Amino acid sequence: MTVVKKILSDSPAKITPMISYQVAMHQPESHLYEVRLRVQDWQASVMDLKMPVWTPGSYLVREYAKNLQDFTVLDIDERSIPWCKKSKNHWQIDTTGITDITVHYRIFANELTVRTNHLDQTHAYFNGAATFLYLVGFEKYPIQVTIITPESSWRISCALPPLPEYRHTFIAADFDTLVDSPFEIGTHESHYFEVLEKPHELAIWGQGNNFQARTAIADIEKIIKAEAELFGGLPYESYLFILHLTSDGYGGLEHKNSCSLIYQRFGFRAKDKYNQFMQLVAHEFFHLWNVRRIRPKALEVFDYDQENYTSCLWFCEGTTSYYDVILPWRSGVYDAKTLLDNLSKDINRFLNIPGRLVQPLSESSWDAWIKLYRRDANSDNSQISYYLKGELVSLLLDLLIRERHNNQRSLDNVMQILWQKFGIPEIGYTPEQLCNIIESVANVNLDDFWQLCLHSTEELPLNQYLKPFGLKVQANGNSEAIPFLGLTAKTENSKTIVKFVETGSPAQKAGIDPEDELLAIEGIRVNGEQLLERLKDYQPGNTISISLFHQDQLRTVSVVLGQPKPNSYKLVPVKDPTTQELNNFKGWLGVSLSSVFPSS
Repeated sequence: MTVVKKILSDSPAKITPMISYQVAMHQPESHLYEVRLRVQDWQASVMDLKMPVWTPGSYLVREYAKNLQDFTVLDIDERSIPWCKKSKNHWQIDTTGITDITVHYRIFANELTVRTNHLDQTHAYFNGAATFLYLVGFEKYPIQVTIITPESSWRISCALPPLPEYRHTFIAADFDTLVDSPFEIGTHESHYFEVLEKPHELAIWGQGNNFQARTAIADIEKIIKAEAELFGGLPYESYLFILHLTSDGYGGLEHKNSCSLIYQRFGFRAKDKYNQFMQLVAHEFFHLWNVRRIRPKALEVFDYDQENYTSCLWFCEGTTSYYDVILPWRSGVYDAKTLLDNLSKDINRFLNIPGRLVQPLSESSWDAWIKLYRRDANSDNSQISYYLKGELVSLLLDLLIRERHNNQRSLDNVMQILWQKFGIPEIGYTPEQLCNIIESVANVNLDDFWQLCLHSTEELPLNQYLKPFGLKVQANGNSEAIPFLGLTAKTENSKTIVKFVETGSPAQKAGIDPEDELLAIEGIRVNGEQLLERLKDYQPGNTISISLFHQDQLRTVSVVLGQPKPNSYKLVPVKDPTTQELNNFKGWLGVSLSSVFPSS
């Protein structure tokens, strides 16, 4: 590597470079992509190349450059060109008098997630941010990508348009589009179907015997139609679903004209698991409007070099999470009872996270870069997910608007206005503009609502907004009055390990920490599965001895058990709902309250 002196570039007005990539995978078992970047008609004396540190839709600096190796630069005669590395993700090349530059490097790819890269003997999957360098100052130039497959039988699925005159070659309008277009390459199973006269592909990698493609596609079509009806059509020419079936994976990443999904290969037979998959589909598909086209001002132009801060992820992800519960019901994938059961599960999760009383929702959005994707044993004590709390705040907003306007207005109207004003022209909104549009649809000042729900750590007033629809959140008491200890433990490799200790709990006051090995209660061995059963033998206020290994040292601590806490929460009807409440419920969900809760 040769150190390059700093040289001023020529005027950008004189430069019209041609940018092309080639991605090969000659030895897929090595997990190494062989990447070649060629820049032709280059006119400046310095070329700056950077690799993104994050990918839009996943708000964490992932340091993709850590997987880059074997960086070399050659001219058209294959002579080495001097270069230097300016920072962790920045390479600078001395291109004085050179117009045709080829950069070679390899990318290690053995991390199977929706936001990273994976390569083995069975397939190749990669995301643009984790694979491609960008030419600083030329991010808006078109980029050509050619794929060299290791076997002639390997096919390519990607949302980028192909160049018919070249084999396995695609064109991206600019670097943003390249980043937004993941590739699935291999002998994967592809299903093609048409919805609203537009072509769609479901590309499936991985074995999963209980995944029934025909059934799933029929339900996916229903979801697509329901979302298109909400927004007034489909904003793309074609769409690609990439689905990876794995042993225990779950997640998705949205793109403008495609999405990547990862799900348990045997997670489709049980109805609740199948419904969860359909919620995942609805969530990522909804993002092609909300986030990919309707997005905060802070994300209007992506800065791939560092964090892009916004306080609006509660709406980007939380409102999308609310709609991923609603849309499978609207499309007929499941019924109103299942919808309310799913909302109950989310309310139950929320009310069992102590961090909801510590971190405001707007701060959760802002701190996504350092907290949400970097969970540790204290996370549930100190933070709340903007997905989860944002979903419930969106529920409250929907109910608020519906109750004020007799179900003639809803959160749908907010989404439609945002689509027309910001989504179609693809200009970002500010937090103030977002709140103003919601207030205009609700026709009420919501300053107090925003302060309470976005900027404070007070409890969400769930029942206040649910009651006009004949519902309330009911805390289910512990029928056997299990005293409160305040820890969770899991048996791993024949050891019972403490995984979480709640702030202020009896366990924490006794000095028990996560990663302690739990051994015994009152001298008798206990494991994670037996813990609650053993606690039934005691009363609140009893002092018990707990033996454990703390940093490999044997300790026995005294714990004073607390009063039982509710162990679950669910939505139930209010007692003696009024006629107006019954009408509101039916106007919201299209069925009567008694049909969903027949025994009430």
